[in-house]
Amino acid sequence: MSRIAGILICVFLMTGAAIGQEDYIAKRKLMVEAQIKARGIVSPATLRAMSKVPRHLFVPEGMKIYAYTDGPLPIGNGQTISQPYIVAFMTQALRLKQDHKVLEIGTGSGYQAAVLAKIVDSVYTIEIVKDLALRAQKKLYNMGYDNIEVRWGDGYNGWPGEAPFDAIMVTAGAESIPQPLIDQLKVGGRMIIPVGPHNSIRQLVLVHKKKNKVVKKELMAVRFVPFTREKNRKP
Repeated sequence: MSRIAGILICVFLMTGAAIGQEDYIAKRKLMVEAQIKARGIVSPATLRAMSKVPRHLFVPEGMKIYAYTDGPLPIGNGQTISQPYIVAFMTQALRLKQDHKVLEIGTGSGYQAAVLAKIVDSVYTIEIVKDLALRAQKKLYNMGYDNIEVRWGDGYNGWPGEAPFDAIMVTAGAESIPQPLIDQLKVGGRMIIPVGPHNSIRQLVLVHKKKNKVVKKELMAVRFVPFTREKNRKP
């Protein structure tokens, strides 16, 4: 893509005057073409999901004009909604099928869960920040996502009552991979998680659980908000 074309796309995506539903659809289509397909995302299911989920409905009112730009956005409580490309990359890496059951750690705005729910039958998502969990739960319910269960709590221990899972996605940076999440992954299942020291660039790690071993592969350097444990939360 030429520099001029990139500038024109950026200007179009950030234009906020009199934005209507058709404008958002056009911006979402351009986001998928310019930010996702152009950067190597080829999974038809992932591309369809990213084309269908209205990202602007998952960001604060003042951020809507930036909803389809190529970057993370603040959603309150010190948390962010991930960059569209990262959402697509992580989704594609899990190689999801319709009958899969997926666990997400770090609900945030609910956007990633909505993308997953367009692909698989069942999504279980955990958020440690109560305000965000309740907001996401209400938002997803009002938007008709009846295949997503939202729980407020510490995601470190996963969701034992619904395990095992075909895939697990962690959307917060952890210093190490929680063993309970590996335990709750089916044999043959995949997990994707940002791993690395606190307050640093982390590696996005793909975990593939096989019958007699767990295989880990670093995919790319990323920045994510920290994985927060209940015991470490400030009052």
